[in-house]
Amino acid sequence: MKLSDELPVDHRLAAVYRVGAGLCGAILLVFGILGFTNQLAFFNTSGTQVAGLSTNGLLSLISVVVGLVLIAGAVIGGNVASMVNMTVGSLFILSGFVHIFILDKGANILDFGMSNVIFSFVMGLLILTFGMYGRVTGGLPHDNPYWRSRHPEQAAREDSARRGAAAGGPPRLTGGAGARPVTRETGPRLPGA
Repeated sequence: MKLSDELPVDHRLAAVYRVGAGLCGAILLVFGILGFTNQLAFFNTSGTQVAGLSTNGLLSLISVVVGLVLIAGAVIGGNVASMVNMTVGSLFILSGFVHIFILDKGANILDFGMSNVIFSFVMGLLILTFGMYGRVTGGLPHDNPYWRSRHPEQAAREDSARRGAAAGGPPRLTGGAGARPVTRETGPRLPGA
């Protein structure tokens, strides 16, 4: 089974994925462009500040590329936007952990400061939340598209019962073969009856 097998193709949560990817992508794109307008050296580690974060030309380039990836995910939408959000969010969190250990060292080629690390964690969690929204929890409602795709038989039984109730027919027990209609007169079947 592939992960994509569990993803519904079209659902109302797609708007959340798109908005999240577009919003976070725009923030990163603006940050990267501001870095380029300051004509920063590519590997400068002197602590040049843009929008309260230290940056250099390489970090500006990465910000523009990642921002464009998020915006492309927002344009495509749906499960693509969700997967892009989850991937980029995870990479941001990973980047925060890596850079917290290489602050003030020669390996810090992106000129990260503590404010960048905090931004990386916050932005990563925000993007990850947008990507995972409505997909993961122990108590997804039964009308959630991810729950329905993971439990197709039960979803079909519930749809059938809902259609029967809407058509004025009696609701049916969904307990497998041999189920009989439950009406006010007959009530549910009791064990041993």
